[in-house]
Amino acid sequence: MLWKASLPLLWAQDVDEQVETLAIAMHPVLKAFVCGSISGTCSTLLFQPLDLLKTRLQTLQPAVNRSGRAGMVTLLFRVVRTESILGLWKGVSASFARCIPGVGIYFSTLYMMKQKFLVDRSPTALESVFLGATARAASGICMLPVTVVKTRYESGRFGYGSVYGALKSIYQTEGARGMFSGLTATLLRDAPFSGIYLMFYTQTKNLTPQDQLDPVLVPLLNFGCGIFAGILASLATQPADVIKTHMQLSPQRYHRTSQAIAFIYKDFGLVGFFRGGVPRALRRTLMAAMAWTVYEQMMEKMGLKS
Repeated sequence: MLWKASLPLLWAQDVDEQVETLAIAMHPVLKAFVCGSISGTCSTLLFQPLDLLKTRLQTLQPAVNRSGRAGMVTLLFRVVRTESILGLWKGVSASFARCIPGVGIYFSTLYMMKQKFLVDRSPTALESVFLGATARAASGICMLPVTVVKTRYESGRFGYGSVYGALKSIYQTEGARGMFSGLTATLLRDAPFSGIYLMFYTQTKNLTPQDQLDPVLVPLLNFGCGIFAGILASLATQPADVIKTHMQLSPQRYHRTSQAIAFIYKDFGLVGFFRGGVPRALRRTLMAAMAWTVYEQMMEKMGLKS
């Protein structure tokens, strides 16, 4: 009977050994993709409510609450009251569909470029901007159709039943143009954000004495560097995010980026380009900091340098 009782333990050990063997056998770029996807899953689930509030704030009518922080709090209670607490996670399925492969593509592309262009050294400030922007551009283009669906889910204006159904409906009614609406604004937002973020993140880390710190404190330090980098990058790219949101929600109205810019300025003024800035800065900053912290810890466990 003893051997029967030990079967679950033996089976668990066997599974652990198989997982470890699989991890060792995986190509380094694939490992970076897996680590990035897992980090993207964690951060997306936690910070989806901030993304929803950002989208709703950016699309409020001019007469509706113009104040940034108060507007966010008011909108938060309104969503909870009218759509329940789970309403704050509306569009999370589209966010998962975008972020899980999207963050994986970003980190694996970044890892591949680092291995090709950098040989056992940290990137300079300009190299960080180039690496981050290029990796994000590749990820952004691949995942843009899902980004369009996510934005529309979060706006509360569309009644799509699923991500697949939404993609099918957009393609049938708007064609490929609808699926890639806001491409220019998205790239103008995401590529600079990632480039600026990576520059500040790597340069801040280089200034910190990580070798002299307790290993337990290193993830906390990395998270702090990520917060600092995220705030600066979010502020610099907020106008492009507002333009992107308007173009993806009304592709039939805006055929060019310049049309969306003119509309936002006419109806909202310069402040309109920074609407939704508080929840976006919170989400992007915390999400990027967590994603990089989780990614670097997982890469270290796999014996790779991030």
